[in-house]
Amino acid sequence: MPSAVQRWSEQLAEWSIPDHILAGAPESPWVLSREVFVRRADRQLAAADFERQHTPTHAAVLDALAGAGTVLDVGAGAGAASLPCARAITQVTAVDTDAGLLAEFGARAPVSHRLVEGRWPDVDAAPADVVVCANVLYNVSDLPSFVKALTGHARRRVVVEIAGAHPLITLNPLWRHFHGVARPAGPTADDALAALRELGVDPLVVRWHKEVSPRPFDELVDDTRKRLCLPARRTGEVAGLLRGPRPSSRSMLTLSWPPGRDDQG
Repeated sequence: MPSAVQRWSEQLAEWSIPDHILAGAPESPWVLSREVFVRRADRQLAAADFERQHTPTHAAVLDALAGAGTVLDVGAGAGAASLPCARAITQVTAVDTDAGLLAEFGARAPVSHRLVEGRWPDVDAAPADVVVCANVLYNVSDLPSFVKALTGHARRRVVVEIAGAHPLITLNPLWRHFHGVARPAGPTADDALAALRELGVDPLVVRWHKEVSPRPFDELVDDTRKRLCLPARRTGEVAGLLRGPRPSSRSMLTLSWPPGRDDQG
């Protein structure tokens, strides 16, 4: 029977797009509009500016900082996970594969910051008091190396945010409609939890719901069309299928743990 770590990797591999569909894709299906990440960061920063309640992820970061400390943000995007905690951050390092998003992070950072372009854990980043990593794990097939590096870079705490279900499962009916393909339903956050515990990490778990912010409909349609490997001439058909009510919230988990053993994986 496969281990929890193996099951995680195997389930992620099932999300690969069949070769015959991928070969006909006019654009990369794996690119999400940069504006999605920018708007997410701006919403979180606006909430912090007006002293609205932070998410459980922000609360975990602030609690671990205990008033002041450094942060390493892995998969930082434009800063939604770390910058709303700026009042307690003395220095922040942002790691991301997208240079444009790192530039957006830098433009919004009100504290001393370092921008590191590259893929975790293959980058050169110094340890920090708190390591935060939000909405990245579903892109990580090699969980042992990834998690070991997160833990090894944290002096006080690691904070990870993950959606309860794979974020692409909402497109499964559209894959069946356009391509006759059944897409996977997993892995889930509970699968991630099982894998973490197998790796010797026993995180504190906070389950919560995040409001789904509306997106410009044209942008949603365009991103969905690209995800489905469809040409621009199918835009109208995609738009027709996306009209109507959409989920108003999403199940989320915030996982956090202290630095511990350095022999995981």
